[in-house]
Amino acid sequence: MGAVELLALAGSVSLLAGWRLYLCVFATGLAMRTGWIAAPEQLEMLTVLANPWVIGAAAIALAAEFLADKIAWLDSAWDAIHTLIRPVGGALLAAAIVDADDPAWQVVVFLLGGGAALLGHGAKASARAVVNTSPEPFSNVLVSGVEDVATGSLLFAALANPAVAIIVFVVALGFAIALLWFAGRLLKRLLSPRPPRESS
Repeated sequence: MGAVELLALAGSVSLLAGWRLYLCVFATGLAMRTGWIAAPEQLEMLTVLANPWVIGAAAIALAAEFLADKIAWLDSAWDAIHTLIRPVGGALLAAAIVDADDPAWQVVVFLLGGGAALLGHGAKASARAVVNTSPEPFSNVLVSGVEDVATGSLLFAALANPAVAIIVFVVALGFAIALLWFAGRLLKRLLSPRPPRESS
């Protein structure tokens, strides 16, 4: 696996961890545990995710996140709590992907992975804040379900084929930036004071 593929894989996992950290940990660990994904030598450090205790802890956290993410405003509270957790988790996942024999390379990827996870988290949290302004209760369930399926699918594609990880990274990065920009504009419009109506 070349440096470009490793960086793309680290970036993809980090970005996706910003959306669904526990799903990334659980799915990666389960796939390795069951043999769906054979970790290459460069990903040997990720085999700790296949530990039954890690999978179990991730499954409990995943279940809690799955439920919290479907309820309006509770999802935003959950996102607020995870503003520090997801970037650190994404950074650790990214650092585990690169060669442990090169500390400088690991530090660089750790920092970039944390930034990518923070970007993914910011895009998700901003978008969900916009969705929460909708008066009907079903948009949260729909958006959360799409996030679940998209994160799981993209994660599996990136881990199964490092060359595809480049495409996953570019798509996820572009989507996160576009979502953050779009959500920012909508929030600005929603929060900006409306001019008073002129009395006739």
